[in-house]
Amino acid sequence: MSRALPKYNKRRVAVIGGAAALALTGAVVVNSALAGESSKNGTANANTLASVGTISCPDVASQLPAIPATAKAEVDRNLALLNTQIAEANKRLVDTVGQGGPNFVNNAILGPLKDKRVSTVNRIATAIGRTAAKPQGLEALAPCALNGGGVNAGGAAGNAGNQGNMGNKGNAGNNGNGNAGNAGNNGNGKGNGNAGNNGNGNAGNAGAAGTISCPDVASQLPAIPATAKAEVDRNLALLNTQIAEANKRLVDTVGQGGPNFVNNAILGPLKDKRVSTVNRIATAIGRTAAKPQGLEALAPCTLNK
Repeated sequence: MSRALPKYNKRRVAVIGGAAALALTGAVVVNSALAGESSKNGTANANTLASVGTISCPDVASQLPAIPATAKAEVDRNLALLNTQIAEANKRLVDTVGQGGPNFVNNAILGPLKDKRVSTVNRIATAIGRTAAKPQGLEALAPCALNGGGVNAGGAAGNAGNQGNMGNKGNAGNNGNGNAGNAGNNGNGKGNGNAGNNGNGNAGNAGAAGTISCPDVASQLPAIPATAKAEVDRNLALLNTQIAEANKRLVDTVGQGGPNFVNNAILGPLKDKRVSTVNRIATAIGRTAAKPQGLEALAPCTLNK
């Protein structure tokens, strides 16, 4: 019995040692795999950021004249807002990689950013102009550009996936088989989507797209001084032009972009344009009478179907 015990102990030690070695080997393999996966994820994120590029905009602060003390707080606040707008646009650039068609970045990011910057630099000019010469030409600093890997990052990635919206003919083909295509069915009985598009496609698109309606501004204005009437009338006409352009764009882009395309690329930019326009109306009246307040609440528009 005493001789058997050492052999048993040796076997037990050998088995335990082998199990421990296997456990350690497994841990090393798992950790290596996890490390490799983390590395891949980190590299993928870095590649995404690099491929998207970044948005750069002209510097506004360096183009301003001397700022009156009474306007400094408002000017500083709007300069900070310009930086916030760029940061938000860059974030949206990353968050929407692969969405929309080839013009998605221009329509849904750079376009709305430009409109926001127009409104912001106009507020800066107005603030300075209250007590000094109003700076001119600041709107030329509003457009921004995409630098880096993805001139049309959203569209390029979208096309690589399922051909953006081109793979399904951007839903234009669907409209051909749907609303416009019905016109083709009624016309020659072949159910040809292209025939539908060639026939009453535009009429079908107009019906499917809906129309944009906006609050009336003219009825909300106070008495307009004679000295401001020409400028106010010009901007009221511009409000109507903006709505007409937005409705045209609504029809022209049926089937483009994702579920938020209309809000991001049409209603959002339209609101920003209207903010700038109603601010000009308020400023024109305010030069010789009480400046109307709250007109910006009339800027948002809605899509009716």
